[in-house]
Amino acid sequence: MALFTPGRRWQPPFFPFKKEPFGKRVLRRTERWTKGPLFGCRMCGNCLLQETAFICPMECPKGMRNGPCGGSTAEKCYVDETRPCIWYKIYERAHKMGREEKLMEVLPLLDWDKVGTETWGDVVRSVRKYGTGKFLKSRFSRNTEHKSEAWEAVFKPVRQPQWWCGDAEYHPPASKEPISSLEKELRSGKFVITAEVSPPLSTATGKLKRDIEMIKELVAAINFTDSASASPRMSSMACSKIAADLGADPVLQVAARDKTRSGLQSDIMGANVMGVHNVLCISGDNARIGPTPTSNTNILDMDAIQMLWILRRMRDEGIYLDGRKMKSPPKLFLGAAASPFASEPKFQALREQKKVHAGAQFFQTNLIYDPEGLDRWLEELYKKDILDKVYVLAGVTPIRSQRMAQYLHHTIPGVTVPEKILERFDEAREDDYEELGVEIALEIIEKIKGKQGIHGLHLMSVGWEAIVPRIIEDAGLTSP
Repeated sequence: MALFTPGRRWQPPFFPFKKEPFGKRVLRRTERWTKGPLFGCRMCGNCLLQETAFICPMECPKGMRNGPCGGSTAEKCYVDETRPCIWYKIYERAHKMGREEKLMEVLPLLDWDKVGTETWGDVVRSVRKYGTGKFLKSRFSRNTEHKSEAWEAVFKPVRQPQWWCGDAEYHPPASKEPISSLEKELRSGKFVITAEVSPPLSTATGKLKRDIEMIKELVAAINFTDSASASPRMSSMACSKIAADLGADPVLQVAARDKTRSGLQSDIMGANVMGVHNVLCISGDNARIGPTPTSNTNILDMDAIQMLWILRRMRDEGIYLDGRKMKSPPKLFLGAAASPFASEPKFQALREQKKVHAGAQFFQTNLIYDPEGLDRWLEELYKKDILDKVYVLAGVTPIRSQRMAQYLHHTIPGVTVPEKILERFDEAREDDYEELGVEIALEIIEKIKGKQGIHGLHLMSVGWEAIVPRIIEDAGLTSP
């Protein structure tokens, strides 16, 4: 049990993959047996304690290093219900300490050449580079600005290696012209509709093509999930290629759960060649909620924010993560998922702001069944000054049955179905469930349409693609 962590569990530390000199081994063990019992340190080789309110983010079962996943709650971690959401606790403590601004810096991927090694030596070397006497003198200075500058000069190079150079600033896209049809539609000021088509469970593409043909003229773009609920289906890449060939504008979803950093970069280059320009970066559902046998739940190679940072730099700076230059960078319209109801709106807004700063140009939200509650989240985004920097597409899904309503409410992370909707399904006949689901979806859409800060809808049919044309028509969303 670690003393200063609310996780109350000291997970096994990482060990280096190579033999180190005796002095470094001594320093590593000293650091491990000091920070381990105090903070639950896992020896990641890139200590972030000062940025995360002195709670180690590596205690997160998903290994999230830049904020919570879309399933964060005040009560528990959805991956391991025996512990709290560690990022919720980080936000909570940072808020109490007045250190929320420290959470805004885009923090780097793990360098697995350093994982398991000590960090203290890096700090000592950074102090020497800055000037030991100069740094010690700054600690006794009454000038708080000078003290802060000296501290940053020493610690920023340690937490932000040269190959990453993350910051807390907003980075607008370098291109002033729209990259895709979806971006063009959003820039025009229209109320935009996107929809989701479920990838097939086999190699058969007949229904997939029919669904794409059925809705492509009604929506600005079509999403294809990337093994949603950690269950394998046809890849989002393959579905996006089929959609592009059929004249639709696809949105490629990329789940960090199944990607490595090299795989991400090569896949995006290939997707661009196939005519895919919209990319939605998500961390992905944990393998814990997928089918057995359960795959590795320990750590992501990268999170959604890190993916956005990598892809934005590829697009705008023409560089790979390792610094290599490319002659023809990919053309990308970058998006991210947003979860208005995952945790307290003020905390969730920090996560959304960080995504926008990292490169997100549009949000597709999680399922919304409480349009009034959406206002609190939008208000927090407004306070963060990002509503004019990102397009927000509100997620709506028609509920087909009482069982589905209960499943969404109790099982899907970040989704809450209000009691009054659950009661309507309890009181309805089974034969009326689908009609009731459409009726509720239309009511929600009507309340969402006029909200300032909402630029459109994202219809997630969850295998019920045939209902999409009716919802669009009955909601009055068809083009004049």
